[in-house]
Formats: sequence, C-alpha cells, structure tokens
Amino acid sequence: MAGATGVLGRPLTERLAAAGHRVVGFSRRGGDGARAVDALDGAAVRALADEVRPDAVVNLLTAIPGDLNPRKIGEAFVATNRLRVEGTANLIAAAPDAHHVAESIAFVYDPGPGLATEDDPLWREPPAVFAPILDAVRTLERSTLDAGGAVLRLGYLHGPGTVFDPDTGMFTEQVRKRRLPLAGPSTGVLSFLHVDDAAAAFVAAIERRAQGVVNVVEDDPQPVRAWVPAYAAKLGAKPPLRIPRWLARLVAGAYGDAFFNDLRGASNAAARERLGWTPTHRFP
Repeated sequence: MAGATGVLGRPLTERLAAAGHRVVGFSRRGGDGARAVDALDGAAVRALADEVRPDAVVNLLTAIPGDLNPRKIGEAFVATNRLRVEGTANLIAAAPDAHHVAESIAFVYDPGPGLATEDDPLWREPPAVFAPILDAVRTLERSTLDAGGAVLRLGYLHGPGTVFDPDTGMFTEQVRKRRLPLAGPSTGVLSFLHVDDAAAAFVAAIERRAQGVVNVVEDDPQPVRAWVPAYAAKLGAKPPLRIPRWLARLVAGAYGDAFFNDLRGASNAAARERLGWTPTHRFP
C-alpha cells in the first residue's frame, strides 16, 4: 500500500488486516508499521515490489497540506500532482501483474445539473489554477485503467485527521470562527465521504478485483448553502456569514468561487452495484 500512513491509509490497513490480508505499507517517511520508501524513487519501489510480490497494489499517494488557501491551491498540489503522475507510473512498472486500485477524486466533474455518473465528462474548462491538478488526476486514472485496475473517485473526506476533523480540521475551525461564508447563491454541490466508508470501499474493490472507475460518495449530496449552516449548527457555532459572489472571487479566487457555486455532486449507484458497498456515515 502506497501512502499507508495517511488519513485513509491507516484505517484501510486495519480493515485489510482484520479481513485476513497481509498488508505491506509504505510512505516517504515510514512509521506506524510502514516502510520508508519514496514513491518517486522508481528503483526503491521496484526493490520493495520484488521483495513483497504483491497480488494487489493500493495507490493512496498524496501530499496535501492541512491548511489550504483556495487562491494558492495550485502551489499546494504540486507535490501531489507529481505523485499522481510519476508515483503511479512507478507503482505500475514495479508490479505490472498486480491488481492496482487507485484513489482519485469525485469533485472534478464538469458543472451541470443533477448528480454526475462515471460516464459524465470531467471539468472541461476548470479554473486555471486547478487545471494542473485535473491533468494529474486524468493521468493517474488513465495509467491505472490501462493496467487493468480500478479507480475509486472519492468524495471530500471527513473524519479523523481530515480537514473536517471535529477537533483539528481546517474547515471545522473556519466554520466555528465564521470564516467559511456563503458566497453568492452557494449552489455548488460537494459529495462527502467518511474515511471509514472509503476504507470499506477499497477492501471491496480489492476483494472483488474491481476494474474501471467508480464514484465512492455518500448519499444525497447537498449544496454549500445547506451543508455549511448544518455543520455550523452541529458544532454549536453561529450561522455562516453571507457575502456577494464578486467578493468571493476577489478573496478566494476562481477556484474558491467554483467551490461555492459550480462543483457538481456525484452518484454512488455504481459503487453500490459493482462493489456491494453502501455508506454508513452522512456529513455533517
């Protein structure tokens, strides 16, 4: 498992071990039982694969900072983009006969009405700052699918260690301090997913040797104008402030504006059918 010490890698390792699988995890720094291997070092990845001879390879490679500024999201994702492109290539080259299952994201669909299915196009004209992120996602998905593997497009993760961690999460703090306002109509729809449900989906994809792209998200995603006030109420915080859309563009940039108003939610129907998976959590 690549990225075994992250917010998803830890619960997934526990679930796989509990299901009787032998798990060999690694991350750049190691720790928590994981090997210290740099996914960008192709020789090191090959050496580990030659030693372990994996039947399945789980790709959870990211390096996303915990405090994201939407105006600088392109800078924040430079390392993750490289991992999604070069790291994925190294994993596949090191274990070409293994079943590859990779983490992708479900909030990259072209804006439009209703919930997106796996057959709908990805963002055709994303904000310029987001375009390199989307390019890296496309490369990761294409490489994994060409290897006969599965791509799980995950919703925005919540739960322990995430930006929605109830104690330490960046978004949690912003909502508590009324720093996550409703900008303009706030009609953007963000699909969520608890880390435990994400881990369960990966186990199902591995055990069923799934192939293709699958959205793994919670039921009935809500627009920003609904979930932000609901999360504030759950936290016992004051309701969010309201600002005009032009101000959101000025403060948060084009991607911040799109986050509030353009993102499209995703359907989990395929995950239910193909993985036998159902979410057990609902945000907020």
